[in-house]
Order: sequence, then C-alpha cells, then structure tokens
Amino acid sequence: LEQQTIESINILKSKNCPFVVALNKVDRCYQWKTQNIAETGKDIRAFQEALAEQTENCQREFYDRTQKVITQLMELGFNASLYWKNDDLKDTISLVPTSALCGDGIPDLLRMLIVYAQQFQMEKIMYMKDFVQCTTLEVKVIEGLGHTIDVILVHGELKVGDRIVVSTMEGPIITVIKGLLTPPPNTEMRIKAEYEHHEIISGAIGLKIFANDLSKTIAGTSILVLHNDDDEDDVKEELHEDIDKLMQSLQTDSKGVTVHASTLGALEALLKFLQHECKPPIPVGNVNIGPIHKKDIMKANLMNEKGLPEFATILAFDIKIDAEITAIAEEFNVRIFHADIIYHLFDQFSKFMETLRQTRRAEAANIAVFPCILKISPQHVFNKKDPILLGVEVIEGTLHVGTPLCVPSTGVDIGKVVSIESNHKEVQIAKKGANVAIKIAASSENLAYGRQFDATFGLYSKLSRTSINSLKEHFKDDVSDAEWQLVIRMK
Repeated sequence: LEQQTIESINILKSKNCPFVVALNKVDRCYQWKTQNIAETGKDIRAFQEALAEQTENCQREFYDRTQKVITQLMELGFNASLYWKNDDLKDTISLVPTSALCGDGIPDLLRMLIVYAQQFQMEKIMYMKDFVQCTTLEVKVIEGLGHTIDVILVHGELKVGDRIVVSTMEGPIITVIKGLLTPPPNTEMRIKAEYEHHEIISGAIGLKIFANDLSKTIAGTSILVLHNDDDEDDVKEELHEDIDKLMQSLQTDSKGVTVHASTLGALEALLKFLQHECKPPIPVGNVNIGPIHKKDIMKANLMNEKGLPEFATILAFDIKIDAEITAIAEEFNVRIFHADIIYHLFDQFSKFMETLRQTRRAEAANIAVFPCILKISPQHVFNKKDPILLGVEVIEGTLHVGTPLCVPSTGVDIGKVVSIESNHKEVQIAKKGANVAIKIAASSENLAYGRQFDATFGLYSKLSRTSINSLKEHFKDDVSDAEWQLVIRMK
C-alpha cells in the first residue's frame, strides 16, 4: 500500500465513510490474457470471468498479491476480503480487482459502488429535482470557448441562460450560462473529443459550463442558481459566508511557507497534513487556491525581508508552474516546490530544510561552544608551551575539537583545542568520563603550563552569550539536559 493510500483510508475511517478498495493493474500479473474489445466485439469482462480465463500460475500470482494487500490492511486494523467472498459489507472492506488498461473488473467496481451507495447512503442519493446541488471540479481553458468549469451536478437541473453565482478569491460573482457541454457517451471528461451541447441538463452528471468571468472560480466550491425572485445580494452573501467560514478554518501562522493548491478540498488536505501530521509540523503563513501569480511571489518574499529565508517558499500542490513565474521566483530568491502527491511535496521541502540545517550548523560550528570541565593529569603533560599537549579527564559535559578553554578563577584564556586523541586515535568528541590527550593552540606565546596554570586548576570551556545562543539555535538536540544545567552553572 502506498503512503497516500493509507492516508486516504485513515481519512475515510475518521469520517465514518464506507468505501471499497480497487486493486488496479491486475493485468500486470505475469501472462495475464487481455481482451481486445474492438476486435472481439464482446463487452468488458466481469472480473471473475476474466480470472477464469487465466493460467493456473497467473491465478496463483493474483491470489498471492491479494493476500499481501489483505495482510497490510489487517496491520492497519481493517478486515478485508475479495468482494465476492465478503458477506459483511459493514465491517469488512471489499477488494475489487480491476484493470484500467483493458477494462477487466470495471463492471464489478461500478456494481459495488452502487451496492454500497444503496445500502449505506440511501437518503443522501435520493434525487431532488427542485434543489440544485452543483460543485466545481476544475477550471479549464478550451480553445474557441475560453475559460470553462468542469462541474458535478448532483441534484436539480441547469439551463442555458440560467444566472449562476460562483465563488472566487475576490468574492462571489454572477454570470450567465452560455453553454452546457458533455463528452460523447462512454467518454471520460478529460479525453479530448467533440462536446455535445445541451439546452437543459439534469443530475446526476458531470458536465462543462461555458460562461463569462469563470477564470478565477475556486475549484471545490458550490454553484448557486439565481432565480427571478431571489435577492442577488442575499445569495452572494450566503455563498461568501460559506467561503469565509472555510477560509477562517484554514488556520495560518504569522510566519511560515506559502501554500497553493488546485482546489479547496486539496488545500484543506494539504494544510491538515503539514500542520498536524508532519513531524515536526511545517508552519504555513499564507494560503491560496489556483495558479501562482507575481503577487504570491511577493508575499512569499516577505519572509526573506524578515530574515526567514527558509520560509520564502511556495508549496504548490497539483498546480502547473509556467516559466515566467519560475523566473520571477528566482529573481526574488523564492523557492517553488510542486508535486501532484502531498508526500512528494513534503519530501522536497524536508530535503531542502535538512540541507539548510546542515549548512547553518557548519557555519555555526566555529561559534557554538559545548560546555565541559576538564581535569589535568599532571603525569601526562607532554608539552608545556604552544602547542600545549596535555592528558585530561572530562569531568562534566562534552569536549569538542575547536573548544576554547579558560581558567575562570584567574581569568586566563588558555587557547583552543585543535585535536583530541584517544587510544592513539584522533577523535572529534570526548564525552564525560573519557581520558584523552589534547593539543591546545595557546592564546599567547608567553602562556605556558606551570606558569599561568597547572593541574590544580580545572579547565573550562569558554562560554559567551553569542556561543550559547548559537548552541540553542543550531545544536539544541545535541545537548543533554545535564549539559544545559552545566551551561547555567558556567554562565
């Protein structure tokens, strides 16, 4: 199961929504025998009929793969079974094998959707002619027509000449339907073909609406029909209130990335994922629906001006990015990550943040100082002057290469640790309890062991407000609670 499949199942479960699982691409089973409908003149095969025509090895592979899916679903807490073996639709998920390539199993999938709808959603699927329920799916530019919208008409009917109210980011607008278009029978909406024109059309059906001023329509929003006795302002206000409530529910932070999605539903899903399911959560400063424009780049650039370049980023989900927008973004040092799968978008941003974190850690390595206290071993003083070579025990904290050392009681700066050796091997870190030899680049030519300091003095890492702040910002997870307590004592 792909991660997005698991996430989809969890969302359906949280909404208590019945569902079936389509096991697509069964034709990938070795030596699967497909049927050329055009040549044979036969109908698309039901799945059990198609399976019966396969070889024994092909059938065995199919059942093995199906069992793996059932096991994965069981690990998620779901009972699952092939649909023809399922006698408990309420508590067991039906698995419907299909092949979108050759059509095998598609009749079975449609049948199961009808069965589930009739059994669990009867009240919701009752058709109401006098009530229009229509939802925007997508805004498209069609040659010769301009901007059109693909919609699902669930209830009621639409007529050419109807006045409709659609939602945009600037508020609701009123326009007049100039055309109602559907693809030829048995043809998918996205496939290019000559459209059929209708004067009137009833639900439930997918169709394309042609009208003026549709370019900024928000995908995923409802469309209202304006009747003669309706007050325009009241209808627009009703639609505007719904959008306002929804946009207010999409909580954003004072600082964070900019998020763009193709539809309102996609935006909700992406925000939920970024803010509640990512570890750690990704703060979101601005949201928008539809294509990215120059003003969106300028908004994202505000994070650069605030000294937060990591958030001068746009996460675009299911959005096409044109070359002009890419050029503008590069000009203002704004990054655009885009993908059609939420998890790919998260992976891109996470990789960028990890690279940025490592770069900042490398830059801060010479500033941040880890706390430590060292005890000099008087019998292991190998060189008293620069470079000073001493044997020491780490009494508290962690000693790192590059740590500046001092004697707080006398105010003497000893110098910086340039190497650490343990058991005749160079190491970068020595933890509490370790006995190691260290080489110190002395702070001055006159500094010498036995003159300004000796084994009666403890050596401390030299902390400053700048070094502590750098430690907190870039190395917080590398410092233990006991070491933070040591920092407090040493300040």
